[in-house]
Formats: sequence, C-alpha cells, structure tokens
Amino acid sequence: MTLKSNCMVRLTALDAVLLTLACLIPAASHLLAVPLYMLNPMLALLLVGVLLGKDWRNALVLAVLLPLVSCLLTGMPTVPKMVCMIAELSTVAGLFHLLSRRWTVLPAVLVAIVAGKVVYYALKAIILAPATLVGTEWWIQLGTVIVWGGLFAMGYKMRNKI
Repeated sequence: MTLKSNCMVRLTALDAVLLTLACLIPAASHLLAVPLYMLNPMLALLLVGVLLGKDWRNALVLAVLLPLVSCLLTGMPTVPKMVCMIAELSTVAGLFHLLSRRWTVLPAVLVAIVAGKVVYYALKAIILAPATLVGTEWWIQLGTVIVWGGLFAMGYKMRNKI
C-alpha cells in the first residue's frame, strides 16, 4: 500500500469511529440520564478529528457529517439544531485552519470556538423561537470552551513534538 492510500485508510477509520461516537451520544445521554449535550460533545469530536486527522478539509467534512449522521440515525439533534451545529462546527474548523497559520494554537482554537458559538446562536435566533435561544448556562459554555480549547492545544503541542 502506498503512503497516500495508507493515510486515507487511517483517516477513514478515524472518521468512522468519530461518527459512531456521535451517534452514541444521544443513547449515552438517555442511559445515564445526564444532558451530555451541555458539554458540547460534537465540538470535542470535531477537535479530535482535527488533531488526529491532520487535514483541515477532512475537518470540514466532519463538521457537516457529525451532526447530520447523528440526526439521521438517532433523531438528535433535531433538524433545525443540526443546521445550526453544522454552521458552528464548520466555522470552528475553517477559522482554526486560517488562524493557526499566523497565531499560536491556543488563541486560534479559542477564537475559532467562540466564533462558532456566535454563528450557532445567530442562526438559532433566526431559525428557532427566541424563547429557546440559550439552553445551556453561560458558565457551562465558557467552561467547555476553555476545557476543550485547552485540551486541544495540549494535544496539538504533543502531536507536533512526536
């Protein structure tokens, strides 16, 4: 097998694992009776895809497929929220790719995640009723931004040392 085909097999396997995990999130949430969506697991899966996949184009594909496949196979997220999530995750993947060329990784990922949140809530305000605009407390969202961004930055630095 050539190096390029070996990379494609590795990337496809990674994507399959991440898509499977995305579909298991709603089931785990129901089984554990814990609202896992509050921890922004799709963002975490996307960041793992960026970190391990090392290809920004694949990250954009994941940004679309993670919510889409989960919606189609499990019904969660709902279609309107899926559209908002695809926009959010695509913003994170694309903006991180652009910012990481000039900035260090931590500010790049934090700004990308916050920009993704802005896009998500702007679309949610347009698509859904304003009464359902914010479903997760701001401090939980801030915590997930800091935790996922910090873990990603640490993983990114470790990956580049190897």
